Amino acid sequence: MSKRILILDDNQDILEIVHETLAYEKFDVKSTSESDEVMPMLEEFSPALVILDYRVAGINGGELCRQIKCHPIYKDTPVIIFSAYINHDDELYGYGCDAIINKPFDLNELVEKVNSLIS
Repeated sequence: MSKRILILDDNQDILEIVHETLAYEKFDVKSTSESDEVMPMLEEFSPALVILDYRVAGINGGELCRQIKCHPIYKDTPVIIFSAYINHDDELYGYGCDAIINKPFDLNELVEKVNSLIS
């Protein structure tokens, strides 16, 4: 059974590229551009890893990460935050994420980071 990954990004192009790349790497991927769908999808899909864009409408990726890390069932699920805000890594790690990928990013870097967190 392939490992499941949940992705949030409000940029449709990035969402599609990341979704397709991870699906090609044999992951079972679900994605959304709506921050309010993440927690219900998390509970329904039970992913092995969550990737969150930091800056989205509604609840930002950092706050969603904090909600996941406080959830009794999903607190140990690795979370990667995408951010275009370089030099804010300390702030982002403050939300409890396991890794940060700065935009723009290399797809090989993404796949390596994902594999290192859920191998």
